[in-house]
Amino acid sequence: MLILNKWRLVKLVTQATNQIVMNCADIDIITASFVPQGGEEINATGFNYQNEDEKVTLSFPSALQKGFGTLKIDFVGELNDKMKGFYRSKYTSPTGEIRYAAVTQFEATDARRAFPCWDEPAIKATFDITLIVPKDRVALSNMNVIDRKPHPDDENLVEVKFATTPIMSTYLVAFVIGEYDYVESQSSDGVMVRVYTPVGKAEQGKFALEVATKTLPFYNDYFSVPYPLPKIDLIAIADFAAGAMENWGLVTYRETALLIDPKNSCSSSRQWVALVVGHELAHQWFGNLVTMEWWTHLWLNEGFASWIEYLCVDHCFPEYDIWTQFVSADYTRALDLDALDSSHPIEVNVGHPSEVDEIFDAISYSKGASVIRMLHNYIGDEDFRKGMNAYLLKFQHKNASTEDLWDCLEQASGKPIAAVMGSWTKQMGFPIIAVDQEQQGDDRILKISQKKFCASGPHNEENCPSWMVPISICTSEDPKCTKLKVLLDRQETTITLNSVGPDQWIKINPGTVGFYRIQYSSSMLESLLPGIRDLSLQPVDRLGLQNDLFSLSRAGMISTVEVLKLMEAFLNEPNYTVWSDLSCNLGVLSSLLSHTDFHEEIQEFIRDLFTPIGLKLGWDSKPGEGHLDALLRSLVLGKLGKAGHKPTLEEARRRFKDHVDGKQVLPADLRSPVYLTVLKHGDSATLDTMLKLHKQADMQEEKNRIERVLGAISAPDLIQKVLNFALSEDVRPQDTVSVIGGVAGSSKQGRKAAWKFVKDNWEELYNRYQGGFLISRLIKLTVDGFAIDKMAVEVKSFFESHPAPAAERTVQQCCENILLNAAWLKRDAEDIHQYLLQRKAPPV
Repeated sequence: MLILNKWRLVKLVTQATNQIVMNCADIDIITASFVPQGGEEINATGFNYQNEDEKVTLSFPSALQKGFGTLKIDFVGELNDKMKGFYRSKYTSPTGEIRYAAVTQFEATDARRAFPCWDEPAIKATFDITLIVPKDRVALSNMNVIDRKPHPDDENLVEVKFATTPIMSTYLVAFVIGEYDYVESQSSDGVMVRVYTPVGKAEQGKFALEVATKTLPFYNDYFSVPYPLPKIDLIAIADFAAGAMENWGLVTYRETALLIDPKNSCSSSRQWVALVVGHELAHQWFGNLVTMEWWTHLWLNEGFASWIEYLCVDHCFPEYDIWTQFVSADYTRALDLDALDSSHPIEVNVGHPSEVDEIFDAISYSKGASVIRMLHNYIGDEDFRKGMNAYLLKFQHKNASTEDLWDCLEQASGKPIAAVMGSWTKQMGFPIIAVDQEQQGDDRILKISQKKFCASGPHNEENCPSWMVPISICTSEDPKCTKLKVLLDRQETTITLNSVGPDQWIKINPGTVGFYRIQYSSSMLESLLPGIRDLSLQPVDRLGLQNDLFSLSRAGMISTVEVLKLMEAFLNEPNYTVWSDLSCNLGVLSSLLSHTDFHEEIQEFIRDLFTPIGLKLGWDSKPGEGHLDALLRSLVLGKLGKAGHKPTLEEARRRFKDHVDGKQVLPADLRSPVYLTVLKHGDSATLDTMLKLHKQADMQEEKNRIERVLGAISAPDLIQKVLNFALSEDVRPQDTVSVIGGVAGSSKQGRKAAWKFVKDNWEELYNRYQGGFLISRLIKLTVDGFAIDKMAVEVKSFFESHPAPAAERTVQQCCENILLNAAWLKRDAEDIHQYLLQRKAPPV
């Protein structure tokens, strides 16, 4: 489909030239001319496209003189199917017809697909946008509508004119044309907030509306800078590659990141929507009002928003205990990726636009958020807010770099922020802090040292990097209160803790805030373990201790058997997030041991560990339970069901049958675990039933829920059926990745089949995602779980002959992970097997 556009730019010519170079991709320019202020129009005589660089050069017959003028361009562009630029998004109307909306996604470098422009974050302008659209469609842009009138040439069209935007970067421009309903409200500080939903689903926008109207005043207050636009719209887009995009005043979302149905949405979806709304609204200040200078500083935008979304959700929903969840969802994920040799620093030099997509990863988002959390803790909230306010006021409507933020925070706090933070953003990786102790009278002497932590084991080279590490210490006397804070600015140091008796334990990094791993001496570790059993350690510290030991075992620094013993100490654990992290690590171990002939033994270990908490929770929610109980029940039942716990399997089958027969609809929170359990132990009839439920589902959340678990089916012919389904019309293009990933993550044969499927369908998949970050996600989900050296060679050689420039680093990381898995298996498999066997052996 073609669209004709007229585009005018008021431009200042700084020196005489007969050429103008602009960004431009997939656009045909028909005519272009330049009108100097008060002068004659000069028509361009040539358009030279540099497609590789996504640029066009306009040539003029005579020099354009210094001064202001207007550049006019008539051009034709394509409403593409690539989920980037100005593209079409397919949806089904309430009557069942297939229709299309026209929507935009410009970050990082795709505004140039909608109109010729200077498409870089530092080149800001104001935008006056007019859209000519069918009169029965909703037309939205960044600003409010100031005029709407019939189109003179066609009575079916209207001309919609929007107010002038503030000065802003091209990647934040947005327009949407389609059929939508909305709910609206006003925030306490007078901003009009609307949530646009598919037609007939306005009700599903109410939760996001509630979050948005609470969040805007929270940020207004936190930053002490008012939201600068008269309105903000949040809109659900059917085909959408990312989770959401922070376009100023018109934030676009995947349906699953915005819509909540009181009857059919589970607790984790509500939490996800709250976090994504919090994230995107934070960008309205941090990113939109003040924008990064260049993509090297992308982490500033994303890391900051990924941190403050938790602050905001904690404000709106304190019952979510969201900061503990941060440690499991972001912090440990970032540590795992950053321990690889193929990681990268938070700040990455970005040259060509194709390199930008690669840094939308867990380093920019999750490590970025983790080091900002560490910094916030180091400075204290009051000085942090003071510095943030100074930064936003100084750079509003302009661009800034990482150093500019450090300057403002340094002035507010009087601490050496640039020196400390430079060590975390400019070099990749993080330290492992080794701790030993001795008792001297009433004092405890701690010897603390740092060296780089590597997933392959300790870093023993001469020129070992070091960090400026803010270290906090607490004791069993008061596990919630920090007894001492020090800044470790060298390789090692000795610290004296006064009046700490021999019977007290010492915990480094309380709250698991510092971005490092810890290796305690064996006596220190021994003294901490009872704190797991009796719950005197904080939940987040119980989680951190277990996670550190798990990663040390993967790096070969301790035996995996030690971790299995530690995991058995969690029998009394009540906390959802601690279980979630345990579950995740056991999933990694289970996947690793699927390459052995004792995979069943680890399933038995999982069943034994999760059975007591499963019995305690039961299947049905009890009066007085909250959000976290619902999340925990779903997690535990899913884990038991997948591991083949007989009573769980029988109950899941019974409830599934009642659900399908319409006797008793499954509560949303039980659907994932039940679907997963019946599929894992199901046959072709189970799969057919599930596909039928998928077809009938009216809500994208339910479709996604089913898509993510389909891969659990175990028969080879049915696995193939699921993979073919992934590329069918029934699955939205952005969700194909999670179907294939679900197959790869479910079993050894699933992993093999998914990898073969990706290779066989590479051309179609690559064209579909055109080098965006979905291609990286697809590769990671498909191959990360292999544990045989030769698979690393195979993966590497496949991508050498099928290059994916935007996923080069992902391919390196996956190959490194495969080799690490293989080494881990060789090193520890026999010990693990022996331990699992003797656990079951009757006492002699």
